[in-house]
Amino acid sequence: MSKYLVNKFLFTVDRDRELTERYREDPAGLVAWWEENLGPRLLNSIEDERTTWLALTDDERRALVEHDHVALFEMGAHPFLTLTLWIAMFERDWDEPLGMQLDYAAKLAHLNVQPYPDIGT
Repeated sequence: MSKYLVNKFLFTVDRDRELTERYREDPAGLVAWWEENLGPRLLNSIEDERTTWLALTDDERRALVEHDHVALFEMGAHPFLTLTLWIAMFERDWDEPLGMQLDYAAKLAHLNVQPYPDIGT
């Protein structure tokens, strides 16, 4: 897994309201667009500086398109990055307080064993 690229996706999409909404409404379209346009760009660099060696794997792409935070966590994506992005996208769909966060945690409960997956990049 390219933890760096997946975490970069989660980080950049979470920090841009327009990208967050596009990811919520059209995940496949946004993932493809991001991988082509923002993924190759170096962080905090001018637009012309790009890398050509990073790419999402099929499993990473599928998990991002399907909003599968469990698979992303199992692959090593940083849980705080997925949680904050999921809050921005899905918290509004829940009526009860902390409903989304409790559901998020419940889906990860089977992973409540140590050591946790390595989230270092």
